Amino acid sequence: MSFFKKIFSSEKKETLDKGLEKSKSSFLSKLGKAVAGKSKVDDEVLDNLEEVLVTSDVGVNTTLKVIERIEARVSKDKYLGTEELNLILREEIAGLLSETNSGEEKEFVIPANKKPYVLMVVGVNGVGKTTTIGKLAYQFKKQGKRVVLGAADTFRAAAIDQLQVWADRVEVPIVKQQMGSDPASVAFDTLKSAVNQDADVVIIDTAGRLHNKINLMNELTKVKRVMQKVVGDAPHDVLLVLDGSTGQNAFEQAKQFTKATEVTSLAVTKLDGTAKGGVVIGISDEFKIPVKYIGVGEGIEDLQVFNKYEFVDSFFKQ
Repeated sequence: MSFFKKIFSSEKKETLDKGLEKSKSSFLSKLGKAVAGKSKVDDEVLDNLEEVLVTSDVGVNTTLKVIERIEARVSKDKYLGTEELNLILREEIAGLLSETNSGEEKEFVIPANKKPYVLMVVGVNGVGKTTTIGKLAYQFKKQGKRVVLGAADTFRAAAIDQLQVWADRVEVPIVKQQMGSDPASVAFDTLKSAVNQDADVVIIDTAGRLHNKINLMNELTKVKRVMQKVVGDAPHDVLLVLDGSTGQNAFEQAKQFTKATEVTSLAVTKLDGTAKGGVVIGISDEFKIPVKYIGVGEGIEDLQVFNKYEFVDSFFKQ
């Protein structure tokens, strides 16, 4: 139990527990069936456990790593009772995730030496990209930071309108142009405005299309190049937003986007409405790109910093 100590406030932890309720209930139900009538962890239990993890969207590669770890425990301890399996799973998955540097944060933080800190957000339409941007803006503003939004998803009027709604709600400035404008031009104007306003954080929304990787790659490369005319090392973070409720499809989107552009962090949304929360464990392990944020509810406070220990604790809580 050395991995698990109280990190989040009780209120934040309660939100996380509630947000992962469907995933947890589904997983524990499957786990119960996998060990029914068994008193010790044997080959049959491990085979059943493998199926449980894969069908809980943990992903095949990550599942095989977890099973190997548990097999090593079984051969070392000789006898492991099935009643200990939940605890062992928690420890081994937390151990696996602790091999990456992601999921260590407790609060929303940005580097102190980057001003303005430029965050470029990518992801297909419908994954909760604009909502994630709005909630991030809220969190940074709550810390007293000056935030500017840039509406560089100019291919859909709805995307510009939705970002405007969030800018009004959070009371932060937004830079936008007409639908069909050049996204790089919007990004350039946003950074110029942010520098003039002495802003701390700039969040740029980009187009949510993936039907043509070459077009997407060219567009995002151009947006980056133009931003660097204003802030030499921008963007400081390229955040890919994935819809957790799509399970394995989220893996596929992560694969496609990481081929199209350099992604430096991930946000996994809509975990409260799905039993596919295991996808966070698999994506965190598989892509070696830090999962920074998770969406566990619709409220403005329900975007949370991903902390792997708190996440695993909530996921396996009995």
